[in-house]
Amino acid sequence: MSVTYAEILNGVPQARRAPGTRHELICTRLHKWVKASVADFAGTRLLAPRAEVRLSLRHTVCPDLALVTAATGKLWLAAEIVSSDDHQPDTVIKKQIYEETKLPRLWMIDPRYDNVEVYHTNEYGLILKGILAGQELLTEKLLPEFQLTITELFAAEPQRG
Repeated sequence: MSVTYAEILNGVPQARRAPGTRHELICTRLHKWVKASVADFAGTRLLAPRAEVRLSLRHTVCPDLALVTAATGKLWLAAEIVSSDDHQPDTVIKKQIYEETKLPRLWMIDPRYDNVEVYHTNEYGLILKGILAGQELLTEKLLPEFQLTITELFAAEPQRG
């Protein structure tokens, strides 16, 4: 069951609403696929959904999915699943924070449109590498075993018989 949680964004505590059912289904599915692809990577750790990640004194975020380096605990990939009723902190504030802190990879997963925006950081900041939808594959070259079709990611929960 989802619970409310708190983040510190730009030095200000932010109470965040508990994610909805579809959000949690997508989050669970994403974690399952990523976990399988990092199982043999000693250098990478997958954190629990919405685990606290301290980026600086002013920023503590709780990404829906977080991959950190095992040696340093430094966040290198974050995925944020956008909630239609609480999207501004993810799509504006946290995206700016991730850019400022030079997060190498960011996935903005938007159930409103069933798409995923993939960002990479370079010397200019976060660069949109693509917007994926339908049968396109979400992949990451740093996770060679990971690939997930966008349709699979957003599929409805199977009906129980």
